[in-house]
Amino acid sequence: MSQAPTREVAKRVFAREFNDATFTFKESDDERAPNFALLPTGDRSNRVFVVGTLTETEDIGDDSEYWRGRVVGPTGTFFAYAGQYQPDAAAFLRDAEPPEYVAVVGKPRTFETDDGSVNVSLRPESITATDETARERWVVETAERTLDRIEAFDDETNEYAEMARDEYDTAVETYRREVVEALEALDGGGGSDDDDTEDADDADDVEPEAAP
Repeated sequence: MSQAPTREVAKRVFAREFNDATFTFKESDDERAPNFALLPTGDRSNRVFVVGTLTETEDIGDDSEYWRGRVVGPTGTFFAYAGQYQPDAAAFLRDAEPPEYVAVVGKPRTFETDDGSVNVSLRPESITATDETARERWVVETAERTLDRIEAFDDETNEYAEMARDEYDTAVETYRREVVEALEALDGGGGSDDDDTEDADDADDVEPEAAP
C-alpha cells in the first residue's frame, strides 16, 4: 500500500473567518507534517477554496516577480501572493485584467507585522477564471459548510472547537451573522463585492515575505 500523503480537502470559508484564522499548528513533529490554520468555527484547514472578484493585481517583488491579487467576496477580502514557487498562479495574476471572477485553491499562511499583529493570506496552488454562476454557488455552499461547523462547535468531542475557544476571542455566532450577510448580498439585500474592497485598505501596505 502506498504511504504517500494524501492531499487535504480544500475548505470553503468566507473572508472574515479566513482573516481571523491567525493561529497555525502541526499535528506531528515530522518536519514534513502539514501546517494547519485553526478556523474560528472549530475546524482545521490546510487548503481553502474561494471564489470572488479579482479587483486588483500588483507586482510587489524587488529582484523577481512577486504578485499580489485582491479577491473580494461578500464579507471581505482575500489577498493572494504568488511568486517563483507558484509560477502558474503568478502568470495568471500577471496576465489578468481585473475585475473578473476567479476561483482560487491555496494554502493559508500567516505573517506577523512589525506591530505584532498577524495577517492571513493565500498562497495559491491554482487560480482560474470563472463566472457569476460559480461565484453564487460558492457563496451558498460556503454558507452551508460554515453553518455545519457552527452546529458542531459545541460537540464535546470537537477538539478543534476547544482549541478555537482557547485561541480566539471572537464569538462563534459572529460567523453565523457572516453567513446571513453573505446570503443577503447574494440576494441583493446587502453589500456587494465592490463595497468590501474598502475593508482591506489598511492591509495594502503589509506584504508577507516570499516563501516556497
